[in-house]
Amino acid sequence: MTRNDNPSRLGGHLRRRPFAAAALAGVMTALGFAPGLNLLLLPLAGFALLLWLIAAADGWRRALTIGWLFGLVHFTIGLNWIATAFTYQAQMPAWLGWIAVVLLSVYLALFPALAGLGAWRIARGRPAAFALVFAGCWIVAEWVRGWLFTGFPWNPLSSMVVDNGLLPHLTRLVGTYGLSGLLLIVPGFAVLWASTDRRGEAFWAMGAASLAMAVLMFVPKTALSDPLPAAGPRIAIVQPDIGQDIANDPARYEEFFARLAQLSQPAVGAPPFDMIFWPEGAIPDYLESGYPQLYYQNANFGGSDAQARGRLARIARGALLITGAQDLELTGDQLTGARNVVTALSPSGQIAGSYAKAHLVPYGEYLPMRGLLEPIGLSRLVAGALDFDPGPGPRTLALSRALPGAPKMGVQICYEIVFSGHVVDPADRPDFLFNPSNDGWFGAWGPPQHLAQARMRAIEEGLPLVRGTTTGISALIDADGRILQRIDRGKQARITAVLPPPHAPTLFAQFGNWLAILLAALLIALGAVPGIASMRTRR
Repeated sequence: MTRNDNPSRLGGHLRRRPFAAAALAGVMTALGFAPGLNLLLLPLAGFALLLWLIAAADGWRRALTIGWLFGLVHFTIGLNWIATAFTYQAQMPAWLGWIAVVLLSVYLALFPALAGLGAWRIARGRPAAFALVFAGCWIVAEWVRGWLFTGFPWNPLSSMVVDNGLLPHLTRLVGTYGLSGLLLIVPGFAVLWASTDRRGEAFWAMGAASLAMAVLMFVPKTALSDPLPAAGPRIAIVQPDIGQDIANDPARYEEFFARLAQLSQPAVGAPPFDMIFWPEGAIPDYLESGYPQLYYQNANFGGSDAQARGRLARIARGALLITGAQDLELTGDQLTGARNVVTALSPSGQIAGSYAKAHLVPYGEYLPMRGLLEPIGLSRLVAGALDFDPGPGPRTLALSRALPGAPKMGVQICYEIVFSGHVVDPADRPDFLFNPSNDGWFGAWGPPQHLAQARMRAIEEGLPLVRGTTTGISALIDADGRILQRIDRGKQARITAVLPPPHAPTLFAQFGNWLAILLAALLIALGAVPGIASMRTRR
């Protein structure tokens, strides 16, 4: 696009300092995510500024650099909670946490940079086309970020609108990534309005997009929600408030267990629970049979797997107890690895089902390139010479064999819940999702962001979600993404409720992220075809 001959004073300053302006846009958009300022207008204005800067770039290198600087600031602020994790271990210095945040952001910034470059290449000089193509390229960028190098899809743009009326319900049609692209239509058309002489047409385009967004934002979710049933499984979600600073102290394991046990008992005169949910890694004991006796003797309960399961069954008092734990991987008697698991115990203390985490956290649960990094002093955040092994992926646990009438459960451990389109076994749809986590690693910013993304999965899939954490934020979320009950950080408490029902499979549940890719292709094609979206820049 050519420069405006009569730019405003502010616009002139921004044009003369495009890299500083790109950083400012990164700050504005990062503050749109929880627990930021909760003002949607601010990140939308930040994206409008970014689009305007990229569209006005006088070469592809500048367009790429503007997008990358935006992403660097955007991700560094939004992912600051990663630095907190380094303060809870002694294997690496805490200051390395901030280096890790910046290095990760250097990589993640490539995705908005490439989205901006794609729009600049395809639609430069045509503001309306640029708005559409950038939205389509952004969808592709978020989708690729979700799987490349095992993926890190944290904080997709759409997760910032999870509380905005019916707007997040569009994920049922086009998924999380598709909604991210649609949200960019409004700032894109704002740039269109500022960049053409045909302001009347641009005004109506921007007004229509803004009106549609406003209607969806302010119509309450209850407008399309079914009333909750009076009958259903009675559940307890236990949050023992075990901070990461004390979680690995063996001298306190019995104290932690006592908290879990006490919170798992129904109130005097209240009906018993049908299902009790404990968080990720709730117990240090091994529940599977067949390990050498040494491992059971070193565990908290001591003796055997049967003793451990029996003690848990007595606490559950006839309920299904679903808890985070660890399984071991053995070759003969040689310990070769472990698995981060959720185990369901029947009222008789038998294992009714188990799920092993598939999306492991690099540097947290395994050390990539261990042979190269370990000799130079780098290790996992969780100390140990053994890495966790990944499980097979989403699976559904049929719990009715252990407790007649129990609903089918899908499990996603910790940050697995942020992987849109990868949380449910499509061949065996569950009735609800369980997301146990240890968010004690994540400081003040990580837990609310994690919760927002978990709610997006509930909406996308049309499934209720049970979220149980060690120290917050635990929650019961219905299939519309509403938080029915929650326990905030730093509180020792439980949620007692009736498990809400699922919806019928959504369009997204049936077709997954292909819907988002189809939308991206459509938006890019509309901008790429000559004569479509062809408003020219004012000269």
